[in-house]
Amino acid sequence: MSFVDSGERKLSNVINAVSRDKNLDRSIIIDALEQAMIHAARRDFGLEADLEATYNEETDEIDLFQFRTVIPNGAQPSSDAEIALSEAQKYDKQTEVGDALGVKVDTSKFGRIAAQSAKQIIIQKVRDAEKAQVYDEFKERVGELLNGHVRRMERNGLIIDLGRVEAIIPPKEQIPGERFRPKDRIQGYVMEIKRASRGPQIVLSRAHPGLLIRLFEQHVTEIYDGIVTIESAARDPGARSKIAVYSKDSSVDPVGACVGMKGVRVQAVVQELNGEKIDIVPWDRDPARLVCNALAPAVVSKVIVDDERHAMEVIVAEDQLSLAIGKRGQNVRLAAQLTGWRLDIKSEAKLEEQLAGVKMVLASIEGLGDMHAGILVHEGVKTPAELAEMNPRVLSRLLNLETEDAERIVEAARQKAAELEVGVVRDTSEYTAQDAKASPEKPKEMVFQDDARKARVEMFKKLSGVGEATAYALADAGYVTIGDVIADSADEVAQKAEISLGIARTVQIAADRYLQEANQSEGGK
Repeated sequence: MSFVDSGERKLSNVINAVSRDKNLDRSIIIDALEQAMIHAARRDFGLEADLEATYNEETDEIDLFQFRTVIPNGAQPSSDAEIALSEAQKYDKQTEVGDALGVKVDTSKFGRIAAQSAKQIIIQKVRDAEKAQVYDEFKERVGELLNGHVRRMERNGLIIDLGRVEAIIPPKEQIPGERFRPKDRIQGYVMEIKRASRGPQIVLSRAHPGLLIRLFEQHVTEIYDGIVTIESAARDPGARSKIAVYSKDSSVDPVGACVGMKGVRVQAVVQELNGEKIDIVPWDRDPARLVCNALAPAVVSKVIVDDERHAMEVIVAEDQLSLAIGKRGQNVRLAAQLTGWRLDIKSEAKLEEQLAGVKMVLASIEGLGDMHAGILVHEGVKTPAELAEMNPRVLSRLLNLETEDAERIVEAARQKAAELEVGVVRDTSEYTAQDAKASPEKPKEMVFQDDARKARVEMFKKLSGVGEATAYALADAGYVTIGDVIADSADEVAQKAEISLGIARTVQIAADRYLQEANQSEGGK
């Protein structure tokens, strides 16, 4: 059976033309036609009928078969799904009782219905193919910069026109204070590509540190060529950012290369980021030196590294304290984010005050004096609890004591620790790499309850036997038209909409009838 009347193009020509025009594989078109024939036949044979459609290359038609169970002669068939042995052997002499016999069905009466179903199924297949093409194209572009134009604002998110598709910049990924109008040019960093029922959703960011890195790659030739590398980046979007750069060529100054002649390169990046200040610091393999560089423009006097806590105490002069901390802790927070170390800023005066207090507490332990306490403080022992954990032999060598005396001091320190615990005086809060993440958290899934969704729900409620809950399930599953519902198998509808298989079949039958009635009313006009 052919979907086209005699005198019109052959079915194979139609398949080839649609495949070429819609950029779809030929097998997808054939599959759509076969599904359409089955959907059309179910109107007469029922939902439980075992049907199979196959495209016949030789006859250029869709052949439809109903599989019927062979029963003994004389037994009464309970439904069309059964056939007597004598009748079955007219089709195949080798047939036996219990076999499933495929009986070819006359499909001439299904032509118009199948053609309408095929049209809807092919439309859905084209949509699915386009979604897959977009996803495949953009899934490899995570981490790139994309250029587009602002199309509109939607629930505080920016919808960006990228040409073939749209992208979104969620509110959390926008730079505070930036304002865009429709048709404004915009650049965004591709954070992720998410599969969604309405097609792939491309999520862009203007606040991600990756945007800063990609912009420098665009404007600094040495970075693009791989001579200079950006080892890490930290941002307070719209206010200030830091990058740590390293040169593989000792003759190339990495900071100077990024700044450019008269600052032209860094200014180009600043302009793209709407005036965001950028600190460019040299990267160093020594974490302590890297921290000193990252805290620029503050000058660091001393760094005390605690590898166990992955933390550093940074000592600065009194006049450098506020500069090191920065406004609202911005400088130390960005430095911690850039280096990945927990940082605690102290002034020299405050450190001396703290150490004096620690020394006084240690000196109060029985068996210790000021001199011994000073030695312990110099070695990094700050509390009686830390002293109590020391090995008496190590302590005896450190303070030039007898082992028995060292044991008594350790025991006295244990008693002292039980009485009090000396807290560490801090000038600033501790900023950790975890607290100031280099990569912002992914935005929560944005749910758009728009008028289009409500319109789809009302459309599906027109189908016989479809209630409000089922209509919402179909709309949220990505079905845009009634024809889309019959483009999938009942199993696929049930899975996508999260409804039972029985309800899915009822919906498809109702959708078929609705389209048939709509065609009849149009034909009668």
